[in-house]
Amino acid sequence: MGILSRFRDIMTSNISALLEKSEDLEKMIDNFMHSLNSDLGQVKAETASVLAEERRVKRALDDCKAEIRKLQNYAEKAVEAGDDGDAMKFLEKKAPLAEKESQLQASYDLASSNVASMKQIQDKLESDIRQLEARRVNLKGKMAAAKAQQRLNAIGSPTGGGIDAIFDTMEEKVNRAHDEAMAIAELRSEKKDNLDDLFEQYEKNTNTSTNTNTEDELAAIKERIKKKQ
Repeated sequence: MGILSRFRDIMTSNISALLEKSEDLEKMIDNFMHSLNSDLGQVKAETASVLAEERRVKRALDDCKAEIRKLQNYAEKAVEAGDDGDAMKFLEKKAPLAEKESQLQASYDLASSNVASMKQIQDKLESDIRQLEARRVNLKGKMAAAKAQQRLNAIGSPTGGGIDAIFDTMEEKVNRAHDEAMAIAELRSEKKDNLDDLFEQYEKNTNTSTNTNTEDELAAIKERIKKKQ
């Protein structure tokens, strides 16, 4: 049937075009699903069209059959009334309708076959799309995981290493900065201690000087007292 082969050609060409043009797998999957949904839209439209044709032919066929039954009934009543002339007229008018009925029946059978085929295509395509949607989710998850792993792989240097090597380098820098900070703090602490020792020494010298002056002053007082005596 022409319509079925046409849709097969459409879907086949869409898939082939996508496979040839797309380099991004995720984009290719999305485009493929979009193409299938577009095909489904065309199938639905064509199904509606052949269904409308089937209904039109069915109405014409039913009308033709009803007209034949009516003329047949009139002919029988004319015969019963003894009017063979009228009966012949009804039968003559019915004759071409019999041929028309045959043609309409053939058209209706073809339209019904088209409708059945289009519904079968539509049902199959809808089922495939539902299954492919589930598979698309799975594929996208795998692609996301693959991209994440690729980024992790790219972190490593061409000569090896990877994340561990990067963290080793950062750890080494942190340890070096820590050691430098501790060393500076230690040096400053040592300088402070030296100053404290120096202050203590001067303080001792000052205390010693003060004690000496006091003793001298006491001796001078005693000397003055002696002279007064």
